[in-house]
Amino acid sequence: MVAVNAVTTQAGCRTAKVRVRQRRGPDTWWECIQDDCLADETAIALVYNGTSHAVMMASPTDLEDFALGFSLSEGILTRAGELYDLEIADHGDRGIELKLHIHGGCMDALKRQHRTLAGPSGCGLCGRTSLTQALRPLPEIARKSPPTAEAVQQALQRLGDHQHLQRRTGAIHAAAWCNPEGQLQLLREDVGRHNALDKLIGALHRRQVDRDNGFVLVSSRASYELVAKMVRCDLGSLVAVSGATAVAVDRANHSGLNLIGFARDGRQVVYHSTDHEPFQRYPDSIP
Repeated sequence: MVAVNAVTTQAGCRTAKVRVRQRRGPDTWWECIQDDCLADETAIALVYNGTSHAVMMASPTDLEDFALGFSLSEGILTRAGELYDLEIADHGDRGIELKLHIHGGCMDALKRQHRTLAGPSGCGLCGRTSLTQALRPLPEIARKSPPTAEAVQQALQRLGDHQHLQRRTGAIHAAAWCNPEGQLQLLREDVGRHNALDKLIGALHRRQVDRDNGFVLVSSRASYELVAKMVRCDLGSLVAVSGATAVAVDRANHSGLNLIGFARDGRQVVYHSTDHEPFQRYPDSIP
């Protein structure tokens, strides 16, 4: 499909006229003009106490959640109460500024990091100025019960019903908070998987949701940065639809994060679990 002309804009996506090509027979192609929904991507600057700290490409939705969640998951804030005020300045095609007024002690610590981040939506480590910053040590979190196989399956069955932007565009990631039974309680979407998780974290804190019992389900792979954000925010279980990277598994093991990947219909890969109950094993291998 080739975009011809964007005609209308809605929250998180825009409608465009596109030319659709379809094969009709071994040597024949058929073309027509149709409306298509394109995911929006906007430059979003996070400004702390007047100092620009990060510019991320993200979906321009749930920005209050994003501002708080990013600040918590990156360790800029240790609790939601350290964010005193937030102003959203929309500069049109130039992008959006999120102007955060935070606790002075947090700002002093941020200045000492000497970090300038220019991050595309798909990368959570861009802009780190050293290898030490890229792989900062993670704390150990309190041991929490992993989700059951049945709860993960229940959540997977409901995930698509709540991915409104993904259904319209086919280009959006999701992060969802699920209770121990696998019922989806909150979901946030974004073009970037890290951004989606940040928005979810912000929403959990703003709504004061119980974060001790439940798990996070993401529609992407489990990368190191997702594991790091989970651990910094003391979230105990991460379930990913796709696989996990080696570094993500190593850090989950070290920090005590329950990590499950390749969560599909009838199958899951448990990379790390704090539950030591024995599994029912197949005689030779898993089919």
